[in-house]
Amino acid sequence: MTATNGFFERLTDAGQDPRFSNVCGSVRFDIRDGGHLEQWLLDIDHGRMRVTRSGGPATTVIQVSAQVADAMARGEVNGLAAITRGEILVDGDLSLALRIGRLFPREPEPPRRDDPDSGT
Repeated sequence: MTATNGFFERLTDAGQDPRFSNVCGSVRFDIRDGGHLEQWLLDIDHGRMRVTRSGGPATTVIQVSAQVADAMARGEVNGLAAITRGEILVDGDLSLALRIGRLFPREPEPPRRDDPDSGT
């Protein structure tokens, strides 16, 4: 499982985020890995989060490479900085895209003890 998949699964499991209680809108993530396109649709209704794998219409569309999406999901890349560098393209409501940045970890998560790549 990629870090991006884990990120969206955590959003699905959480279901609600009080930081978004005044937010209604949708964000589609178009994530490219070479010639492969993976799409995730995040619907926000007063803090209720619903995530689906869909290419449907959205208030905001975020285009990003799989590498940058995974790095953001691990807390290694700041979304605003990535937008500034042109690594993320936003079409639609930029303020909603910037708010979505709050959902991503702010710093890398420590390796889990059961992670074979952690060396423990």
